[in-house]
Amino acid sequence: MAAMLQHARVNASSAAAAHPFVRAALLWLAPLSAAAAIVAAVDGWDGGVASRVGWVGLTVLWAAAGAALLLRREEGRLGLLALWFAFLAGAVSLAAAIVRDGGGGDVASLAQALGVALLPAAALQVLLALPSGVLRTRGAAAMVGSGYLVAAAVGIVLWTDRPAPALPVGIEAVLAAALGVSGAASRYRDARGAERRRMHWVALAVAVASEVVLVALTLRVLLGWPPSLLGIAAVATIPIPLALLLGTSRRLQGPAERLVVPSISLVGLTALVAAVYLVVVVGLGRAPTHDERTLLVLSIAAAGISALLYVPARRRLAEFSNRLVHGARRPPDELVRTVGARLSRAVPLEELLLQLAESLREALALEAAEIWTGSSGVLERVVSEPDRGPATLHPSAAEESVLARTGVSGRARIAVWLPQLLADRSDALVRVAPIANAGELFGLIVVERSAEGDPFDEEAEKVLAELARHVGLALRNVRLDSELQASLEELRRHAEELRLSRARVVAAADAERRRIERDLHDGAQQYLVGLDVNLGVVSGLMDSDAEQAKAILGELRASVQEAMRDFRDLAHGIYPPLLQDRGLPDALANAARRAPLATRIEPAGVGRYEPEIETTVYFCCLEALQNAAKHGGEGVRATIRLWEEEDALLFEVADDGVGLDAGRTAFGAGLTNMRDRLEAVGGGLRIESTVGRDTRVVGTIPLVC
Repeated sequence: MAAMLQHARVNASSAAAAHPFVRAALLWLAPLSAAAAIVAAVDGWDGGVASRVGWVGLTVLWAAAGAALLLRREEGRLGLLALWFAFLAGAVSLAAAIVRDGGGGDVASLAQALGVALLPAAALQVLLALPSGVLRTRGAAAMVGSGYLVAAAVGIVLWTDRPAPALPVGIEAVLAAALGVSGAASRYRDARGAERRRMHWVALAVAVASEVVLVALTLRVLLGWPPSLLGIAAVATIPIPLALLLGTSRRLQGPAERLVVPSISLVGLTALVAAVYLVVVVGLGRAPTHDERTLLVLSIAAAGISALLYVPARRRLAEFSNRLVHGARRPPDELVRTVGARLSRAVPLEELLLQLAESLREALALEAAEIWTGSSGVLERVVSEPDRGPATLHPSAAEESVLARTGVSGRARIAVWLPQLLADRSDALVRVAPIANAGELFGLIVVERSAEGDPFDEEAEKVLAELARHVGLALRNVRLDSELQASLEELRRHAEELRLSRARVVAAADAERRRIERDLHDGAQQYLVGLDVNLGVVSGLMDSDAEQAKAILGELRASVQEAMRDFRDLAHGIYPPLLQDRGLPDALANAARRAPLATRIEPAGVGRYEPEIETTVYFCCLEALQNAAKHGGEGVRATIRLWEEEDALLFEVADDGVGLDAGRTAFGAGLTNMRDRLEAVGGGLRIESTVGRDTRVVGTIPLVC
């Protein structure tokens, strides 16, 4: 309910501000506030010329920003807050001028006291309402409400206690600044997209204002100047209205983002330096003398300048020292950073390895640098600087395991685990860094220095190890990518095979239907037509020639039996009833008796299985028998074996025919149908044959999913 009321209030205020008459009336606050500040400055209220000019600038900028934002309908609420702040600033200056002139009485004094006290609360509201001008949470609304109540109390204290003490307002201003900056920073962290980009300028402005206040506070403690910290704090808010305006421009949001981080760093650095010197003052136990103040201010300036110049000076000194130590060569640690950056930019591996060898030779002052890659017992020299051509190593599995888990190795360890690598290297200083990842060896980085050169130090070995780690990760990613691509290719191939298999199944079903139609038309239908004709003849002879009719009836009986045999054979071709009733051994034995070649059945204790498995084995065996009869030659004999092995049902159709070249023989329609049937139930087909000898067709079907 509270959220609904708050939303309703926001919408109501937005609608009111959007009304042309209301907006015109509110816009008059801008020139009125600016006029009040200018009149007060001309009249000469306390604070000196600089203070009066600063206060006029403050009021005018807040008023101008508020008017500009109010004219933009989507920024109206933020414009109202800016105008409210400008109105308070103008009222404070005008009331101060009236009090100074001795006019206005208690009303002017109360207005001045309340205005001064309300300014920190107004600034708190502006910071917490960023970037849209709306207090988004109940906590923020409660904080602003409490701020105004405290400000009213502080204003009453200032009015009743004259001359007005600065301490209450100072405490209020510090609390308001701390809470406002903290809330704005939290909102900045949580903001995303356009809202975050709008707040870049505000963050920069708050950082500038904080810097001004810190410097003024430090100078006041050390030098007693400037006289009015509260005035400086108020004037320090001048960048904020400018930031509110600039934040609405999309074109100007980019530069602010680049300036936020250094400006915040500068504020933190200033706070650190100020805190150190304030501790020094506290340590003196007394106020510093004039000479001590001068020295402290100069030392603060020196410390600030040193801090600002530290980063560029450090960079220049590091470059100078590297040139002094390494000459024209790059320092080794820079090489590691460069390789890591190139890996992150996905530079082609071949180019990366070549650049690595060249940079490594230059950075470590090497005679030669080589990179070997490979796996599974074979390592090949793919890159060498200077070029030494290709070479191959054949480490054993034990040697690969040891190399993958060892660090950078010298000549003594290499001679034990990879002696062939030292061939043709005479007495050169050699170091080998294994390129490994997750305990797997992907290659080697081999570097050489002449025997008269500097020995390899700890830094060089550390660089080699770090580079090998980077390259190992890259090679592993390349291998994983290759395996992924191979898996995708295999998946595509299987998908294509599945599509073709489905097409073949549909085509085979259509062909089978055509065969059945043809067999019915050419076989059983002809018998039935003949029966119909002969029955008509018999009907005509029953009265005239009974003996002839009886003879024809005998022929008709034989025709009916022949038709029954045709129907039975046709039914066996569709689905043999014996397979459903008694299983594979009996169904295949019956098929063997009807086969066009001598066939023997050897079922090794097989039982009953799922119907789709039994159907697949049955028709695959019949297809293999037909192929043997067609291609095996005269007098060929076949054997059908069935057995179970390791949770799988296997069948084999072997013949003693002329054989074939299994490697060169393409799958015909029969073998393709067999393979499709087996793959449909998760099985596989294997052809084993030798030209001039025999052929074995072996099928495997898993029995466990």
